[in-house]
Amino acid sequence: MENIIEVRSLAKIFGNQTALADVSFNVGKGETFGFLGPSGSGKTTTIKILTAQMSQTDGEAFVFGSPAADLRKPDKRSKIGILTDNSGLYERLSVYDNLKLYCDLYDVSYTRIEEVLQMVNLEDTKKKKVAKLSKGMLQRVNLARAFLHKPALLFLDEPTSALDPVNTKHIYKGLQTLKEEGTTIFLTTHDMNEAEELCDRVAFLNKGTIQLLDSPKSLRRQFTDHTITVELVDGNKEIIDIGANGASKLYNYMSENKVISINSNEPTLGDIFVEVTGRKLS
Repeated sequence: MENIIEVRSLAKIFGNQTALADVSFNVGKGETFGFLGPSGSGKTTTIKILTAQMSQTDGEAFVFGSPAADLRKPDKRSKIGILTDNSGLYERLSVYDNLKLYCDLYDVSYTRIEEVLQMVNLEDTKKKKVAKLSKGMLQRVNLARAFLHKPALLFLDEPTSALDPVNTKHIYKGLQTLKEEGTTIFLTTHDMNEAEELCDRVAFLNKGTIQLLDSPKSLRRQFTDHTITVELVDGNKEIIDIGANGASKLYNYMSENKVISINSNEPTLGDIFVEVTGRKLS
């Protein structure tokens, strides 16, 4: 698989504070890669280095096979989309007129505006001035702007942090559409459910270092205790080992019609993060 992002021994130091220390990873073409960790772990710093908004102290970062700093060049910059906490929207203009400006910037047809507004569930808000939008609406307009030119690489920093569950699901569908069209997505989040929903692979970032990197499914299997929980008709729950003895016990319960439900005890990504790092994701 072609790598769109390559990071080798990346480090960033601010004064006497180490934000990133010896971080290495690759992101393949068409992959949704989750960079997961609590606030202050170095997620946003990594995005700023990869998008040429900041220089690293040490190590190397390549995007599209060239140093990340090359993204300062207009022809390179147009290949990426970015959602960060900086809006860059014109408050006196409508949502539609803001997006028109970015269509002109990227040489994109105005017909694309309707498509991206549908992707973020804002079709009925296009005439509203940005100054009158709620925080969640602003978040979705910024997402629409990031999607607008169908970037080859999309950087998303906490994309659904201000959104309700209904609009979050709507955004997930839009991101899946972009992925199916070939967009590579680099996602930073502290929401492990979001990572489970969207990511092909995830990296756990803690105190500036990557402590684990794999697919969500592989991580859950790696950290499972190989048990299931069986709920019985008498209200009791029993934890049974996955194996010959457990299978025999489960068969007996089922043959006697005593089973209400059976649940796997695979850990969540959040559980695994706490086990590996000793930290919660808040």
